[in-house]
Amino acid sequence: QVQLMESGGGLAQAGDSLTISCTAAGRALSGYSLAWFRQAPGKAREFIAGIQWSTGTTFYQHHLKARFTVSKDSAGNGVSLRIYSLVPGDTAVYVCAAVNGGGDFRPETWSYWGQGTRVTVSS
Repeated sequence: QVQLMESGGGLAQAGDSLTISCTAAGRALSGYSLAWFRQAPGKAREFIAGIQWSTGTTFYQHHLKARFTVSKDSAGNGVSLRIYSLVPGDTAVYVCAAVNGGGDFRPETWSYWGQGTRVTVSS
């Protein structure tokens, strides 16, 4: 069982950058993949980026790759998502996910989910 907790959301201005974090607890992450999704009001959950913990290999939703960077956090127990050049369309709840093995852009391929952190971008 993996417990995930997101932090770092809030209100930001268009054009700003923001880093949100996901801390994992419950077991070692070796062999796991972690990912970030987001869900805007009235929209489906959208895959942003993922990372294979053991290799550090990252993978992105193609149209978001230019402004989003996923990385392991310095503490070694979670992942961060850096969002550059925020736009109002980035307003959403950002949710961390994990799976033993590999997941992809489909939410159903991920086993564990955090509660999410809300990011609101004003113009």
